[in-house]
Amino acid sequence: MTVVGVLVGNPKPTSRTLQAALAIRAALGGTEGPVIDLGEFATELFDYTSVRVERAIEEVRNVDVLVVASPTYKATYTGLLKAFLDRFGAGSLRGKTAVPLLVAASDRHALAVEVHLKPVLVEIGLSVPGPGLFLNESVFATGLDEAVAALLKDAQ
Repeated sequence: MTVVGVLVGNPKPTSRTLQAALAIRAALGGTEGPVIDLGEFATELFDYTSVRVERAIEEVRNVDVLVVASPTYKATYTGLLKAFLDRFGAGSLRGKTAVPLLVAASDRHALAVEVHLKPVLVEIGLSVPGPGLFLNESVFATGLDEAVAALLKDAQ
């Protein structure tokens, strides 16, 4: 069975970005893999002796599919997510698939997932077979599961 993990680059632990990523994972199906919420150990990301960061890196290496989610800050993904992704060398995640997701307050940022997040995922070897996913924050008030279902249907 396909193992689907979640990587969230929101500095705030247990964020709405995490909720959205978990909803995407649930809609994709497969075996639930690790959930890596970088906000839980943000201060350790630049500590190259951190056992927790090393464990998270290994967890990423052991999934088949990785939902990579971030809020949109200054028209791109967070520096927190970038700091973690920089731990992977070019092509080091070849053979894995990514589902990039950005969440933002304005639809003006909808292209950021394609322009900024998707290219860095490809650089580290992840296959991104479909379009990057974008959710407007308003879906948290109007129905996250319905928005995710529509988003995945449109992405096919």
